[in-house]
Amino acid sequence: MKRNRRVKILATLGPASADEGMIRKLHEAGADAFRINMSHADHDLMRELVARIRRVETAVGHPIAILADLQGPKLRVGKFADGKVDLKAGDEITLDDNPEPGNASRVYLPHPEILEAVKPGHRLLIDDGKLQLVAVASDGRSIRCRVVAGTRISDRKGVSLPDTTLATGALTEKDRRDLDAVLAEDVDWIALSFIQRPEDLAEARKVSRGRAGLLSKIEKPQAVERLDEIIELSDAIMVARGDLGVEMPLEQVPGIQKRITRAARRAGKPVVVATQMLESMITAPVPTRAEVSDVSIAVFEGADAIMLSAESASGDYPVEAVATMDRIAREVEKDPLYPGIIFAQRPAAEATGADAVSLAARQIAETLNVAAIVTYTATGTTGLRTSRERPQIPIIALSPILGTTRRLTLAWGLDCVHTEDATDLDEMVDKACRIAVQQGIARAGERIIVTAGVPLRTPGATNMIRIAYIGSDGLSSI
Repeated sequence: MKRNRRVKILATLGPASADEGMIRKLHEAGADAFRINMSHADHDLMRELVARIRRVETAVGHPIAILADLQGPKLRVGKFADGKVDLKAGDEITLDDNPEPGNASRVYLPHPEILEAVKPGHRLLIDDGKLQLVAVASDGRSIRCRVVAGTRISDRKGVSLPDTTLATGALTEKDRRDLDAVLAEDVDWIALSFIQRPEDLAEARKVSRGRAGLLSKIEKPQAVERLDEIIELSDAIMVARGDLGVEMPLEQVPGIQKRITRAARRAGKPVVVATQMLESMITAPVPTRAEVSDVSIAVFEGADAIMLSAESASGDYPVEAVATMDRIAREVEKDPLYPGIIFAQRPAAEATGADAVSLAARQIAETLNVAAIVTYTATGTTGLRTSRERPQIPIIALSPILGTTRRLTLAWGLDCVHTEDATDLDEMVDKACRIAVQQGIARAGERIIVTAGVPLRTPGATNMIRIAYIGSDGLSSI
């Protein structure tokens, strides 16, 4: 199924979209990949959702990526004797290790790692920033805070720490159990929540052993500060704007989004822009003008994928939300300004064989106005390097490894096809021509560019470019 757009759409599954028929409708409306939120899905539901997606994948004959989003550490205050307390600016309240119900002067904080890490002057944001505190004093067992803004705190509200780096890693015990469960189901991507530093990826990398790509969600100031290091150790990145907008000034988020998007593209790692993209479509059949602009900016910026959260998971109009996002993306990519903007952001090629071949393939393809670039890729690296170039002609990524094919569906511009490996160079070129015709991307009489590694089946050895002419039989013709 060839999409008439290059940016991909990642749709979250939930109560409004969990059955197989709805998953197929979402895919037909434009969803290229599906997200399973492990904050809300137990293992049985996760397994059933994966099975339903795979059945849809078989029915449509096109690879579909599955991303399992791990919950990460959920930091919350305890309970109050009356369920809530009212506060005002200037009041003081202490967060401590006493499990007794709280009152207007204190409340239990069941996270010793926070009590040990917060220092005077650090901010604590409660309930997505509705209550803002600043630490006045701390002793490792309690934090005395002053209210800066906000009027109320109630049971089990979340705590955000924009100024504090916690000593604990990003994986909780629940995350470890979830990670084992999703890897057993051959999920393609694992999203890691609340990454603070590159070391937070180490445990997940050790457990996954390459069985799934690791996507780091950038949603904390500490992660922004070490962005390049985190990108280097990640397989993909997500601009998680919801929590990022809680822990950092909202007016800084658009600039950070651009910085993350461009840094990920320089590194050749897929980048997903997420959260509140079409938020009003949770309850309305059409988006606001501001939301359309928000989605458009992400597409103009060259993001690999744009994501729907509650819009497709629990909203009243999940199919309409996906279809709307699809229309917006296609319209942006038809805009006369789009190629120039994408070209202006193009990073310099790195000194590797895959980069040199990908750069040359794009230049040749655009000079000769060929129908497509067809790249053979085993690990996915060559496909991602070709995608990084953002050519203005279709890219077909062929791989004999189904997992690679699925994983690459999250990358910009790649039309991914799982196919048996070729036995020799001539068969490889013939296969590339035939698949380009079958995908509706090329016709007899047109030319394509084929890139691969010679000798065949040598990972990381992309070193060949061939211009192939498609004959009347759909195969290569010299």
